[in-house]
Amino acid sequence: MIRGFVLCLAALWPLAAPAAAQVAVEPTPITIGQSFALPSTVMGGAREINVWLPPGYAAGEMRYPVLYLLDGGQAQDFHHISGIAQLGTIVGTTRDVIVVGVASVDRRNELALPTDNPELIARYPTQGQSDRFRRFLAKEVQPFIDIRFRTNGETALMGESLAGLFVVETFLKEPQMFDAWVAVSPSLWWDDGRLAQQSGAHLRDHSNDPRTLILTLGDEGAEARALMDTLVANLRNHALPGVTWEFQPRPGETHATIYHGAALDAFRRLYAVPSAP
Repeated sequence: MIRGFVLCLAALWPLAAPAAAQVAVEPTPITIGQSFALPSTVMGGAREINVWLPPGYAAGEMRYPVLYLLDGGQAQDFHHISGIAQLGTIVGTTRDVIVVGVASVDRRNELALPTDNPELIARYPTQGQSDRFRRFLAKEVQPFIDIRFRTNGETALMGESLAGLFVVETFLKEPQMFDAWVAVSPSLWWDDGRLAQQSGAHLRDHSNDPRTLILTLGDEGAEARALMDTLVANLRNHALPGVTWEFQPRPGETHATIYHGAALDAFRRLYAVPSAP
């Protein structure tokens, strides 16, 4: 009797399945943030700015720290870094933070300092406009975010590779722009390593205002490690007491694999939840 019932169902199933497959199911877009085409006089056109807000933002009046993310386009690093912020909020391991992704278009133009190296100039003829991109951040992006969103004045800048180079350069030359800095595998080789070599002179010009610098580097060869060692030695010898800095080598990672884990650790370091009294 049971066997006959099962055979009957099996016979009916091919008739029922196509009908179910024909049911129209409309997709619902998944929204994880807001995207703006910010008009820019400095950059000469609109630029993509992406913003992730903590889940409780709309329901309250709290003000939040802001992490400015370089290479922060939707097709770049915005999704995986905003995901780290969301994870910290969900599980309660990090404070809530607004993530602002600043998209890059021509990375050698926007993120690299000028070089005299003829080979680099020939290969990347638009290179070397990092100072202009810094003005864009300071004069247009930061004011836009502060006016539109509830920020608390606590800021950080994060980037990897050429964006990490930009973080280091900006920390050395314009240390007042942000409170905290995260440079993951910075491309210190650019311009024959001069930024690392000249970092001591920049550090001697700094004020003693409190700020935090986080550096990390994967297994990227002897030249990359030697230049990072030069930067670290200058920090050790010339950074004022107000600067809290750390260098974390990650020999188990490569340039291609280091970013996500390093960013997660930086979030836990910068946005640690205060211990209960």
